[in-house]
Amino acid sequence: MLKAAKIYSLILIPPLAQYVVTLEEIGGSRLVPIWIGMSEGNSIAMVLQGEKFHRPLTHDLMANIFREVGAEIEKIIISDLRENAYYAVLALKHGEKVLNIDSRPSDAIALAVRTNSPIFIDEKVLSLCPVINKPISEEEIKNFEREMENLRPEDFFKKLNEEGGKAQGGLE
Repeated sequence: MLKAAKIYSLILIPPLAQYVVTLEEIGGSRLVPIWIGMSEGNSIAMVLQGEKFHRPLTHDLMANIFREVGAEIEKIIISDLRENAYYAVLALKHGEKVLNIDSRPSDAIALAVRTNSPIFIDEKVLSLCPVINKPISEEEIKNFEREMENLRPEDFFKKLNEEGGKAQGGLE
């Protein structure tokens, strides 16, 4: 079962040279943090901040190619979490055909923000992640962002490792 999601936050963690993109379950309170690289984080941040460039960047180029060949991203799905990594799928529609293309979550999200494509999280991913409930006050949001800045992927999944869970990390 798929759960609709949206970007809750995108936080730069300079000491790790990484970003954490946190997805929020729409209509629910669960959050899924995914550690991503600088390039992909910058690519997502530029769109969220409304920045425009004269020439297409890589994710813009991909979106342009899809558009020119008549393909559209129906949705992206954060589809799995295994062996310290998140997995994603681009559901690409071309005519009557739907193609499911393997992707890193960061690239899928960078394309989704450019094409206004919906984001989904597979319920099995939510069941593998430790539950983080959405903050409700401004202070809780600020505390959450501070905690994310100091949290490493291996710390986030430490609880699962101690309980003998399947997932061992949160990188993409």
